Amino acid sequence: MKVCVFCGSSMGNDVRYQDAAVRLCEVLAENDCTLYYGGGNVGLMKVIADKMLEEGKEVVGVMPNLILDMEIGHDGVTKMIETDSMSERKSLLIDESDAFIAMPGGFGTLDELFEIIVLNQLQITDKPVALYNVMNYYDGIIQFIDHAVSQGFIRKEHRDNIIISDDPEVLFRELSKHKSVDIKQWIEDIKEESKGDS
Repeated sequence: MKVCVFCGSSMGNDVRYQDAAVRLCEVLAENDCTLYYGGGNVGLMKVIADKMLEEGKEVVGVMPNLILDMEIGHDGVTKMIETDSMSERKSLLIDESDAFIAMPGGFGTLDELFEIIVLNQLQITDKPVALYNVMNYYDGIIQFIDHAVSQGFIRKEHRDNIIISDDPEVLFRELSKHKSVDIKQWIEDIKEESKGDS
């Protein structure tokens, strides 16, 4: 399986984030996965790349030229793919990967995470996505999503389609048995609820 890991270009303020990244890589390596990631040699990106390489697994980095020019690309990865833009980078990661795991990270990680969630919702893609909720990092995001469900702006089945755990073994198991949401029912429902409101 080709697994894309979205994660921070920073290490975070607690060493347990790095420890969790190492544990995730151990699970991925045990299951003979190839790592796709943002290509950096900094932050949690460096931790996951270094660990997967140490485990003898293939690591593919994808990084825009403008960031490579800042000399933060990882020189030791199996393959580095250069792109012309951030959007091209995301598209390539999404096209090439079979599954996605979001580790703790910042705006870039959230951007990547929500893009694949939306593409799955519209069934432009049909690939599983998981939140690696290390030290309850994503609790605030999860609470917001649940609030949006309660207010009728996110459907429960789309929320339930996001795998959430702080255990990498659980994440991998759930990613492996992913089943997609039926878009036809969702589209029919939103059409029905919108009748007479225009």
